[in-house]
Amino acid sequence: MTELEKGPTGRRRGRGARERILGASQRLFREQGINRTGMDQLCAAAEVSKRTAYQHFAGKDELVTEYLRRFDPAVLSDIFDRTDLTPRQRLLAVFDVPPTTPLCPYIATAVELHDPQHPASQYARDYKKAVAARLTDAAREAGATDPEQLGEQLALLIDGAAARTRVLNADAFPTAAAIATALIDNALPATADHDRQAEEVPS
Repeated sequence: MTELEKGPTGRRRGRGARERILGASQRLFREQGINRTGMDQLCAAAEVSKRTAYQHFAGKDELVTEYLRRFDPAVLSDIFDRTDLTPRQRLLAVFDVPPTTPLCPYIATAVELHDPQHPASQYARDYKKAVAARLTDAAREAGATDPEQLGEQLALLIDGAAARTRVLNADAFPTAAAIATALIDNALPATADHDRQAEEVPS
C-alpha cells in the first residue's frame, strides 16, 4: 500500500489524489451541478487539501475540462469501432440508450457555464463535432447520398432525445430511434434496400 502523507487536517495526499479529485468531481458535478459545487466541497469529498488540489489543477476551470475529457475520450468507440455491426446498425446503435442515463454531461456543462469561451465549453463543442463526424463516417460507409447531412441530422436527434428525456422524465430514445430509422433509410440509395432487409431478417 502506498504510504500517504497526512496534512494538517488529516486529509490524505499522495499519488491517488488526482484520481480522487476527478472521481469526486464526476459524482458531485453530475449530482448537483458545476456551479453549486465549490472547491472546498470537492476537496472534502476527495480527502485532499486545497493546496494539493491546486497542485494537480490550476483551477476549477481546468478541473471541469478534465472532468469532461474523462467521459468518452475515444468518442463512442464502443459503438463505432464494432466490426460485428454494419454501418447502418452502428448508426442506430447510438440510440440504444438506457432510460436511466443522466443528461449528456457535455450538454449540461455547456448550458450551465453560459460561456462559449470557457475551455470546458470549447471541449464540449469539439466533442459534439467529433460525434457528428463519426456519424458522418458511418453514414458514408452505409452509402448515404449525403453523409454530412445525415450525420448532422442524427447528431441533432441524439441531443434532442437526451434533453427531452431529462425534461419530461420519460424515455424519448425509442421515438428518436424510429425517426432515425426513417432518416437513414431515406438517405440510402435504392441499391442499399437489399442490405437493409438482410439486416432485419432474424438469423
